[in-house]
Amino acid sequence: MDENQVDQKNYTVASHGFQISGFLDMVIGDMGLELSFDMLEGQHLHPDLEDPDLLVKFSGPDVDLLLANKAELLLALEFLTMEALHMPAEHHSLLCFDSNDYRTLRIEELRLSAMTAAESVKRTQRPFHFNPMSSRERRIIHLSLRNETDIRSESTGTGPFRQVVVLPINMPLPEPIRPPRPAPPPRGGPRDRDRRSGPPRRGGGFRRP
Repeated sequence: MDENQVDQKNYTVASHGFQISGFLDMVIGDMGLELSFDMLEGQHLHPDLEDPDLLVKFSGPDVDLLLANKAELLLALEFLTMEALHMPAEHHSLLCFDSNDYRTLRIEELRLSAMTAAESVKRTQRPFHFNPMSSRERRIIHLSLRNETDIRSESTGTGPFRQVVVLPINMPLPEPIRPPRPAPPPRGGPRDRDRRSGPPRRGGGFRRP
């Protein structure tokens, strides 16, 4: 990210607050969620890792839904808002959605994980593979390790399986660790019977919960 871009404040409450508020009011209303939000500028919570122009903080009875499944809904709202604003990818770190300090704590967790991985690689001289994560979280790992001299971090893999690898400075980049394929259903199970004999008889197959 260009430091001059951050200094110029591409995104402020005055310039984008009305558009963000209108979009979120529409989406939250359509989803039937009980949420409210505040927009804050220049919080500088982790300026060396991520220093957004705008922080949108959510509160309300349905906050737990936002933060379920590793804040899946919170991150989806954030991404949809970026799309509505037509934000280029290099500006995505300038807008941050948070609730109950989830993102603040997540950044600190990623920083500590990066430090732990670095120490492990120095000690064992073996690469350390992080689980796949978003480009924004990968960036935090890379920034956390940018001053290391004995190890380096690189992103590898494609699509949703893109991950960070920490490795000794002169070691070639290893192949990404691919997730295992789902195991096929056992032979003779319900699916196999369905293929051989058609629909199961009454009382067979899967029961409704």
